[in-house]
Amino acid sequence: MTSVLIALQDLYAPVRDDLVLAQRIFDDELTSEFPFLNDLCETVRSYRGKMLRPALLLLSARATGESSARSCDLGRLHHTLAAVVEMVHMATLVHDDVLYEADERRKQPTIASADGNAAAVLLGDYLISHAFHLCSSLDSQHASRRIGATTNIVCEGELVQNRRGSDATLSEPDYFEIIGRKTGALTAVACELGAQFAGADEATVAAMHSYGLSAGVAFQIMDDVLDIVGDPGTVGKTLGRDLAGGKMTLPMIHCLRHARPAAAEALCSAIGRPVGNAGDRLNAWLAETASVEYAVSVAREHVALAVQQLDPLPPSDARQSLVALAEFIIDRRF
Repeated sequence: MTSVLIALQDLYAPVRDDLVLAQRIFDDELTSEFPFLNDLCETVRSYRGKMLRPALLLLSARATGESSARSCDLGRLHHTLAAVVEMVHMATLVHDDVLYEADERRKQPTIASADGNAAAVLLGDYLISHAFHLCSSLDSQHASRRIGATTNIVCEGELVQNRRGSDATLSEPDYFEIIGRKTGALTAVACELGAQFAGADEATVAAMHSYGLSAGVAFQIMDDVLDIVGDPGTVGKTLGRDLAGGKMTLPMIHCLRHARPAAAEALCSAIGRPVGNAGDRLNAWLAETASVEYAVSVAREHVALAVQQLDPLPPSDARQSLVALAEFIIDRRF
C-alpha cells in the first residue's frame, strides 16, 4: 500500500501545499476540551488515507482556474471546503462500520469495534455537525446550501440501500441510483465547488460535476469489487461484509442474473447471512459468470466518461492529475 500512497502523493503534487492547509483546518475544527474525544478524532484522522475528495476539489479549482489569464490562487475558502467534504466522508465511514459490523479500517480497529456502536454513531453525528459548523464560517451561503443538499442525497442513498438490504431483486438501475447518491454525489459536489469558486463558467462547473459523479460511481464499483476479491492486508479493512450485510453490489447482481439456477438460488440464500464458506462459493459463482470482470468493465466505462469531461480544459499539471486519478480508480488495490 505504501507504494500506492507514494504514487498518489505524486498525483497530488499540484495541490500538495493546499492539502496540508486543508488538513490543518480539519484538525483544528475537531479539537475538543475532552481528551477522550480528541482520542476518538485521532482515530478518525488515521482514516484519511487517500484524501481523494479534498484532492479532487483542490485539483478541480486549479485545473479550471488556470483557464483564465492568470493562475488560480487558492485561499481559505477552497481549503475549508476541502476539509468539509473530507469531514462528511469520514462521518459516512464511521457510520458504515456500524451498519456493516466492520472490525478493521486502515489496519486498525474501527471506532465501533473498539468503543462500541453508540460511540461510533455519536462520533459520526459529531463529524457531520462540525462539517456544517465549519461550512457556516464561509461568507458564501451557496457553498453551505450545496453541501447541505448533497449530504441529504448521501443520506437518501444510505437509507434506500438499507431499505433494499438482502433484496435479490435489486436491478442494475437500482444499484446505480443508490451509489450515485451514496458515493457519486459527494465526489461530484467536491469537483463542482472547486471549479465554481475558482471562477469557472457555468458549463465548466457542470462538466466538473459530471466528472466527479462518474469518477465517484467508478470508485464505488471498484470498492464493491475489492470487498470480494481484495487482499485484506492491502485493502486494510474488513472484507466480505457486503455479502454478510445483505448489500447487493454490481458483481452479485450480475452473477444472480447469469448464474445457473442452482447457484443463483444458493447465492440468494447466502445474502445477509454470516459469510463462513459462502465467500469461497461466491468467488466460484462469480468466476463462472465473469461477474467481477463485468463490474470492472463498467467501472472503466465510467472512468472514460469522467475523463471525457476534462477535454475542454486547457493543459495543466492539475488537469493531468485529474485524468490520472480517474485512471487510478481502476488500478487501485485499497
